[in-house]
Amino acid sequence: MTDILRQSYTYGRSPLNSTSNSVHYRAFLFGGNISQSLSPLLHDILFKSLNTAWSYDKVETTDESEFKTRLTANDTIGTSITMPNKVTFGRALDHLTEEAQIIGAVNTSFVRLAPDGRRLHIGTNTDCIGIRETILQRCPSAVSTAQGKAAMVIGGGGAARSAIYALWKWFAPSEIYIANRIKSEVDAIVTYFRSAIPDIQLRHLNTTQTAEQVPTPSIIVGTVPDYAPTQPGEVLCAEICDIVLRKREKGLLVDMCYMPSPQTKLLRTANAQGWNTITGTDVLVRVCVAQQILWVEEALNEVGVKQALAAITENTREELAKM
Repeated sequence: MTDILRQSYTYGRSPLNSTSNSVHYRAFLFGGNISQSLSPLLHDILFKSLNTAWSYDKVETTDESEFKTRLTANDTIGTSITMPNKVTFGRALDHLTEEAQIIGAVNTSFVRLAPDGRRLHIGTNTDCIGIRETILQRCPSAVSTAQGKAAMVIGGGGAARSAIYALWKWFAPSEIYIANRIKSEVDAIVTYFRSAIPDIQLRHLNTTQTAEQVPTPSIIVGTVPDYAPTQPGEVLCAEICDIVLRKREKGLLVDMCYMPSPQTKLLRTANAQGWNTITGTDVLVRVCVAQQILWVEEALNEVGVKQALAAITENTREELAKM
C-alpha cells in the first residue's frame, strides 16, 4: 500500500515530526447508527502496534458543521466517514483524490500541509484499496489471472461503486457484470461510470437467461446486506447470483457484508459451490490499514494486522454467541 502514501504527498507535505507518535493526535469516525462499528477496535489495535499515543473515537452525527468543527482542531489527524455522510462531508474537505472523485464518495480524510503551513484536509476512498489489498493478500496472482476476464459486483450503492472502481483499475477485466435488486440504481451507476471512465464496460445481469449465458466472472464482490430476499427484485437478484455461482468454472468471491456474521448466505453458497472466498471483516481490516498508513505515514507491520484480524474474529464469535 505504499503507493497511496507516496501519492498523498502530491497534496502537501507531512504534518508529522520525529516526536509525533508520542503526541495525542485524534482520529474520528463520523456516521449515523455507528454504535456497533468495529472500526474503533481495529484502529486502537493498529495504533498500539505502531507505538503511537493516538486515539480513535466515534462521532454519531450527520451534521456537516460538527464535522467541520472537528477538522479545525489541531489534534485532528484524520477521519473515517461512513453512511450517510460519504458524499456530503466530502464538500467540507480541501481536496479529493482521484479515487474519491471517480467513485463519488469519501470514506477517509488525512492531513497534509500547504507551502504556507496551512493544514489541508484531503478526502480519499480507501474502500477500493481495502478490496484490492484483500484480493492480493489471498491471490497475489489475481492481477494477471483476472486480466481480460469478466468480473462481477452485487449491489448498487456506494460500496458497489468502490468495488467497480477497484476491479476496473487494478484487475483489468473485460467487463463487469452488475446484479442488483433495483434497475434504476444500476442505470445510475452505468451512466455515472461511463462518464467518469469512458472505456469501462458494464453489463446489467437482469434476467436468469442472461446469467446462464455469460462466462463465469473471475472475481465477484458482494456489497449487499445479508437478509433473506422478499421483494421481487431481491428474489431475482439472488437467483442470478446462484446461477453464476453454480457455473462449472470457479473464481474468487469477496463479500463485503459482515453483519451480523461474516459467514453470509452468499459466502456459504459460494463455498459450497467450490469458490475461493474472502469475508467482509478481512476487507474492513485492510481498509483500516490503508487509513492508518495515510495518518501515521508508516507501513504497518504484519503483527499488528494479524492482531486486528484475530480481534475481529473473536468479536464476531462473541456476538454470535449472544444471538
